Amino acid sequence: MKVTIFGTGYVGLVTGTCLADMGHHVMCVDIDEQKITNLRNGVIPIYEPGLESLVKTNVANGQLCFTANAEEGVAHAEIQFIAVGTPPDEDGSADLKYVLAVARSIASHMQSHKVIVNKSTVPVGTADKVSALVSQVLAARSSPLGFDVVSNPEFLKEGAAVNDCMKPDRIVIGSQSAHAISVMKELYAPFNRNHDRMIVMDVRSSELTKYAANCMLATKISFMNEMANLAERLGADIEQVRLGIGSDPRIGYHFIYPGCGYGGSCFPKDVQALIQTADSIGFDSAILKAVETINERQKSVLVNRVQQHFGADLQGKTFALWGLSFKPNTDDMREAPARVVMEALWLAGAKVQAFDPEAMEETQRIYGQRADLVLCGTKEAALKDADALIICTEWKNFRAPDFDSLKQTLRHAVIFDGRNLYDPDVVRRYGFTYYAIGRGDSIKTY
Repeated sequence: MKVTIFGTGYVGLVTGTCLADMGHHVMCVDIDEQKITNLRNGVIPIYEPGLESLVKTNVANGQLCFTANAEEGVAHAEIQFIAVGTPPDEDGSADLKYVLAVARSIASHMQSHKVIVNKSTVPVGTADKVSALVSQVLAARSSPLGFDVVSNPEFLKEGAAVNDCMKPDRIVIGSQSAHAISVMKELYAPFNRNHDRMIVMDVRSSELTKYAANCMLATKISFMNEMANLAERLGADIEQVRLGIGSDPRIGYHFIYPGCGYGGSCFPKDVQALIQTADSIGFDSAILKAVETINERQKSVLVNRVQQHFGADLQGKTFALWGLSFKPNTDDMREAPARVVMEALWLAGAKVQAFDPEAMEETQRIYGQRADLVLCGTKEAALKDADALIICTEWKNFRAPDFDSLKQTLRHAVIFDGRNLYDPDVVRRYGFTYYAIGRGDSIKTY
């Protein structure tokens, strides 16, 4: 089948590449001409494991192409995906200007029936807005052309997006059009060979499903962070509690790891957007508001402990920071806890020496040249002349450090671990003061 995808961010590029790899002919459209040129030359704008090789392979075999020409994209296929960003507006609601701009462009250029697929994460009711806009533009053109608007939310995890796309848990389709449903079933048939993963529902339920899924996961994280803070005050160990509750299959082990808060492009934005949606209809979503409040508070936990240990004034202090991305296997720093930590340290007068396997360029792009920020080539280099180590991201190569060397390199044998990577007893045997999240013993040292 022929497919057009507007947007070449995480969702658009991964979706388009995976559809192409299954044999469809995919054209990705973006208004950023430099980005399109780079993609044609194999330069990928994001770090996502496995994506670069798939893009290059499918471009080479003619299954995947890129253009900045919207008219060309609309003419390419009946299936038109909208996969552009929906950034938070000032009040936290999702800004639909990019989604509606694409819808207008499709309506302006279409010369035949189109199935318009909302892949972007959008509030309930967006499909109605897209449909109304397309109808308005077609009427202005005096065009009798028909179209369908489908909701097809994405469930991709950054760092595992290619695998999630190739082997989806579910494929949610929101539509009541028999033709559109038939087209989407044919499109996704290659992903359904083992068993049918497609769930068809009405459009509004589909739109809410995406938000409900992300908000549920964010709720699990904030709940565990709340329990971690409680465990510290009760002298309990949240890691033992995690094992105790995770063994219940109704709860499970996913997303119950305590830490220094969640970040990324989805959870913070989607929680805020659903809160705003609820507020707009006069419904007070107390749980979601608590989830957001707890998460914002949790991002300051590490800095609070640094200042409890070293004092509020950190002038002259230098801290090694391991991990800048909001999670491993991505270079994404949107809403990353490391940003809150660094900015608070700078405000208190400290210097940061940071290392991340993938997010160094992104850090440089965000903060530019600063006298109080040094980006180091290795995790070991970040330790040199640092007063203590702070860990914000649970990259695999942080899990088994040389503690003897680490102790000799740091000015003070102190670790502030925002991801509970180490066994407190083991770290203390090496002579460290160890601050973790929600581990009862760790609070006895501060």
